[in-house]
Amino acid sequence: MIEFNEFSFRYREGAEPVVRDITLSIPDGCFVGITGAAGSGKSTLTYAINGIIPHCYPGDFYGSVVVDGLDTCDVALTDVSRLVGSVCQDVDSQFVTSVVEDEMLYGLENFGVPRDEIEGRLEQALDDMGIADLRDRTIASLSGGQKQKVAIASILALNSRVLVLDEPTAELDPASSRSVFDLLARYACEHGATVVVVEQKIALLSQYADMLVIVDEGRIRFADAPAKVLEHSGELERIGVNCPRSTTLMNRLRAEGLYQGPSVRNVREAREALEEVLA
Repeated sequence: MIEFNEFSFRYREGAEPVVRDITLSIPDGCFVGITGAAGSGKSTLTYAINGIIPHCYPGDFYGSVVVDGLDTCDVALTDVSRLVGSVCQDVDSQFVTSVVEDEMLYGLENFGVPRDEIEGRLEQALDDMGIADLRDRTIASLSGGQKQKVAIASILALNSRVLVLDEPTAELDPASSRSVFDLLARYACEHGATVVVVEQKIALLSQYADMLVIVDEGRIRFADAPAKVLEHSGELERIGVNCPRSTTLMNRLRAEGLYQGPSVRNVREAREALEEVLA
């Protein structure tokens, strides 16, 4: 379980806290999507989970963040890293070697994975991400999307209990984005892992997340099942979160008494709902 208890944080160079009074419980095995307008504090929440805050970014830390029983302030960053696998928004900043295979091996060897398991894990992660052909490529020769896939494969190979990914599909096309989310959802199911994804594409998040968290000016505005959160599409739009047009349309029909069903997440669900309305 991940538990935020009245968590607030101000970066040393900042005048005001970036996030304020965050209290949130994320159950084991939950797929969580976090979204909000630019600068709302989304990435800061991921830094608190993977220990980058407070161990790498100094500032004023209030409250607590506990991951699987470990208070991230009280333990070393290496202890948190053994539990939490992370993909940063700037993937270039987290690469430590120059070749894809070496990058994969770095984590596996440094976290003490038994030698007889390393090759199998490496091959499986590369195959799952569809990048086995990149194994011998240099990092510098890869596209932005390929780099993101390598970073994700690197943490999948570690079999982490918690995965934290900050905009992992930013450089990917829609089909590749869905493939990544399919893989993350399957990983969560097969390993009982908790997956936390920061993503601007709320339509994509709502298809996969068990819990959708909306951050607005450093505070949590909503934290609930996607269908419940999407009922507030008007308010979401006002705070800078772009909802699917199909969701907005069906919510308007509900407000006018023409539709009584749950919020829809995509065009297919909207079409099915409209067919029921017109039947």
